[in-house]
Amino acid sequence: MKKQDLDPQEQNLLDSYERGEWRSIKNVAEERSRLVEVARDTSRKDSRINIRLSSRDLDEIRKKAFEEGIPYQTLISSILHKYVSGRLVDRSS
Repeated sequence: MKKQDLDPQEQNLLDSYERGEWRSIKNVAEERSRLVEVARDTSRKDSRINIRLSSRDLDEIRKKAFEEGIPYQTLISSILHKYVSGRLVDRSS
């Protein structure tokens, strides 16, 4: 495969690697176990809530979820998770 055959995401990964931004992990098995546990904890759905939304907002959320190919409840959960973990970015500001 030639460098010009890479899609933008692949090119970004290659550029990052070439800039030396990647580091080896000393204990791969231990790190893998830790990340599996983090993923398990993140995906565990052990609480239920009820909220009221405007019909307009819910319709827009459903449209966005449909565009992403995911259930709207999953999209709402993802938005909330990104907010509480500080990863939700406000692009308007």
